[in-house]
Amino acid sequence: MGICISIASSEIHDQAEDQHHFHENVLYLTETIPSIGTHTHGSLYSKQGTKGLNQDAAILHQEYGIEGGAFCGVFDGHGKNGHIVSNMVRNRLPSLLVSQKYGVAKLEPTPESNNGRRPSKDLVKWKQACISAFKVMNKEIKLQHNLDCSTSGTTAVVVVRQGEYLVIANLGDSRAVLGTMTEKGIKAVQLTTDLKPGLPSEAERIRNCKGRVLALKEEPHIPRVWLPHEDSPGLAMSRAFGDFLLKDHGLIAVPDVFYHRLSPNDHFIVLATDGVSPLPIKIVWDVLNNDQVASIVMEAESEQAAARTVVEAATASWKRKFPSSKVDDCTVVCLFLQDKRHPSSLAP
Repeated sequence: MGICISIASSEIHDQAEDQHHFHENVLYLTETIPSIGTHTHGSLYSKQGTKGLNQDAAILHQEYGIEGGAFCGVFDGHGKNGHIVSNMVRNRLPSLLVSQKYGVAKLEPTPESNNGRRPSKDLVKWKQACISAFKVMNKEIKLQHNLDCSTSGTTAVVVVRQGEYLVIANLGDSRAVLGTMTEKGIKAVQLTTDLKPGLPSEAERIRNCKGRVLALKEEPHIPRVWLPHEDSPGLAMSRAFGDFLLKDHGLIAVPDVFYHRLSPNDHFIVLATDGVSPLPIKIVWDVLNNDQVASIVMEAESEQAAARTVVEAATASWKRKFPSSKVDDCTVVCLFLQDKRHPSSLAP
């Protein structure tokens, strides 16, 4: 069953209060700015797979931090209690990130940047806030004594827009892609790296912590993380919230954080969960490649329809290519950086 929600609200729900009562898969929050009113510049859609409970969660928060700012994220839960963990993170992380940002000490800018420009002090604070907020979030999950997260957890990919910059924080193997216009039409620029155990740097860290990285014989293209002397739990990502059984063996909750400076050619961002399956395939990103996803978003009839259009196209393609395989949950967030009807300049 697909879920698409649009809610006008300034409240971020607190996970301690809502973890058993607030399980809608997607959450849309927006503020009303007196000078411009309320306008939707994005959409979310989540479709339950054929494996049972939908463990995905997603959020799009407009006017986040500053006027014209935004927070969007997708969270792919796994394990027995993965749905609870993904909802906890979705409901808590946006406010936690803001509180951590204001708690960051005065910093000098560093020379690192995705496009060769020196980030401002404010961007450096956002990066430090992402790292500390993810750390605190993981501790809060661990402190939920009535919630077993030894082999349950969630991935997370988050994009924060502040003015002309994006701050991207990635934990796990969901993905963020930017749709940018070129002379040949819309083109996808992948903003994140899929953090899987098979990446050499990830595998090295895991093995240095005595964890094992091995693929099962029946799925040789899916490296998994295992305990040093037990054939469990076999996690197919190298970073996640929760999964405390593996936290001493290389699995971490530290995100990769990047900056991206927007240009007038950048039209939208797409975030999507990976869609774990018996095959080494992502429901969105492999049955439809990045450029196909960007084209579908660009051609969608409206901003509000874009996320659902991507999900339906991806699941339909999956069923055609792999008719005997179960479909996993599939969740997409689309954040438009320009008004789809008048794409001549960056939206305020």
